[in-house]
Amino acid sequence: QVQLVESGGGLVQAGDSLRLSCAASGRSVSNLAMAWFRQAPGKEREFVGAIRWNGGITKIADPVKGRFTISRDNAKNTVYLQMNAMKPEDTAVYYCAGSTRYGSVPTAYAYWGQGTQVTVSL
Repeated sequence: QVQLVESGGGLVQAGDSLRLSCAASGRSVSNLAMAWFRQAPGKEREFVGAIRWNGGITKIADPVKGRFTISRDNAKNTVYLQMNAMKPEDTAVYYCAGSTRYGSVPTAYAYWGQGTQVTVSL
């Protein structure tokens, strides 16, 4: 089993940057695709970005393209989401997820963290 724990969330102002971390335990995630999703109140869970097991290929959702980047350090069993030029519409609970399949659909991911709140004020 894989346990995922997100950290780094908080309250920031529009235009600020924040880096989220997702630490994995229980087993190595070096052979898993990892992703970040987010969910705002009253909305469905939304894909943010994904990265293949070797970090060679990443996919970023259009609403955050050019502002967010996803990376991983397999030696540390950790995945990161760097968020720059943040906007109020980025406010959501951010979730880390892992899967043996690479994709942007939540149902493809078997492992989930508990989420971390990110709030962006004007």
